[in-house]
Amino acid sequence: MSHIDPTKRHEFVLLFDVKSGNPNGDPDAGNLPRVDPQTMNGLVTDVALKRKVRDYLQQTRDMPIFIQSKVALNTLIKEAGVARGIQEAQAPNDDVRLEMCARYYDIRMFGAVLTTGKLNAGQVRGPVQITFGRSIDPLYTLDVAISRQAHANDADPMGLGPRKGIVPYGLYRAHGYFNPYLAEKTGVVEEDMEALWEALQNLFEFDRSAARGEMNVRGLYVFTHENKKGNAPAHKLFELIRRPELVDKTKPPRDFSDYKVIAPPDGKLEAFPGVEIRNLCP
Repeated sequence: MSHIDPTKRHEFVLLFDVKSGNPNGDPDAGNLPRVDPQTMNGLVTDVALKRKVRDYLQQTRDMPIFIQSKVALNTLIKEAGVARGIQEAQAPNDDVRLEMCARYYDIRMFGAVLTTGKLNAGQVRGPVQITFGRSIDPLYTLDVAISRQAHANDADPMGLGPRKGIVPYGLYRAHGYFNPYLAEKTGVVEEDMEALWEALQNLFEFDRSAARGEMNVRGLYVFTHENKKGNAPAHKLFELIRRPELVDKTKPPRDFSDYKVIAPPDGKLEAFPGVEIRNLCP
């Protein structure tokens, strides 16, 4: 079994943390860190996590990415149509869809809606799906006032600058799934799988900013089945990575060392024959 084999089913658990930063601002709440209002657990959207995968691979591997800000998406679809000798299509065109999958990594892996212009390339269901990240414990968010000394114009007052919303510390968990049946349709190869795991291991290494504080991947547990269909339900496998526990429950967490993570050792799982686990971020 191999975690880079696109013909097999995979699931994964991603653990990451933030210290003195905002992992994913909510534009509906003044860009404060996203939280579940009922439990106050922190949230990071699947879109934010996939954005970091795209950005990492674009920077480090120069991989062509469809969802980006430099070129209009319909222009990219039109270019793929020209390569296949097709200018317009009202009904979804499979040739252009296949061309788009071949050209762009994020379409092969995450899927895309390709129906936004005169050339209809249909919709692509991606084999990789990622859940929202959710913090292990409720968060206490801070809205920090920032003072400023400089001013743009003589008439501008000195004083308070823009405020910053931060999380003192939060450990988050997200789940992911890889569907080999969809991967076969989009043309995923082993190199794509290698790139995915590399990007998830280094999710924040080239995404540093003062606003996001210190963010790090703390665990990437990959479950690999011996075939396409799989050998165990995903939720049963996820339960093997037990909820991280606070070492000292009388103190609020402020570092990853404040938690204890319990997970099976790398190798074959006795409880689930045909499934293997690897922690790619030990």
